[in-house]
Amino acid sequence: MKGDGWKEKMFMALTLVATLAGITILSALLALTFYEAVNWIDVQFLTSPPSRFPDRAGIYPSIVGTIMSMILVGVFSVPLGVGAAIYLEEYGRRSRFKQILEINISNLAAVPSIVYGLLGLGLFVSTLHIGAGSILAGSLTLSLLILPTVIVSSQEAIRAVPDSLREASIGLGASKWQTIRNVVLPSSIPGILTGVILSLSRAIGETAPLIMIGAATTIFTAPKSIFSTYSPLPMQIFMWTDMPKEEFLHGLAPAAIIVLLAIMLSMNALAIYLRNHYRKKLWG
Repeated sequence: MKGDGWKEKMFMALTLVATLAGITILSALLALTFYEAVNWIDVQFLTSPPSRFPDRAGIYPSIVGTIMSMILVGVFSVPLGVGAAIYLEEYGRRSRFKQILEINISNLAAVPSIVYGLLGLGLFVSTLHIGAGSILAGSLTLSLLILPTVIVSSQEAIRAVPDSLREASIGLGASKWQTIRNVVLPSSIPGILTGVILSLSRAIGETAPLIMIGAATTIFTAPKSIFSTYSPLPMQIFMWTDMPKEEFLHGLAPAAIIVLLAIMLSMNALAIYLRNHYRKKLWG
């Protein structure tokens, strides 16, 4: 017993060291990035187009294009992902085909993002002739990227709904569809929303698929429609890190990174708020 207690304390110490090491490294990187960015983030930076002069450069076209792209990704991926999850969990019969389908969906969630870029280039740009580097082509490619994650997270949320609720609803005379609409979906919304928002947070930081479909590194005007070419914020950051002037690498790029992190944290905060809101609404 004494030996087990000593081993447990050693294990706790190792896990604590691992946790503190990760937090320390992350905090140091964030502090360095914020230190280099703090003098560059202002209204002019947020409302100006890119420029070869550091003092005049901004990220307004990239912010507009990124937000438009994320809205479209949500429109494309959420109905498809949640619909597929409902079918697999509520209507799909246990069979070898279903098992193979679920295994392949899980494997697709781990496929490198560059592969989705090649798929988007071949399917949307070359076959369907959607403009290379357009918001629509980028959004469809990113939707393919996060779709497996949305399906898997939605399946987990739907699976977590107790069977007793389904049986009670059917016992009261409700049909299968009425049970899904009035019982299963409302109960699983917090989990579904969490998975969707976290998937969107991944999509907003991706660059490899967008490079493959020809997204521009610099656009000087904000996109006016979904067919306009655009420069996602990560691409703009990538371009600035390759500029010869030191201010781009140690000023403007960190400032754009802070803005990108702020957008991602806002999306995560929205996910937490919606999850807690629907949880209180459902369970009081």
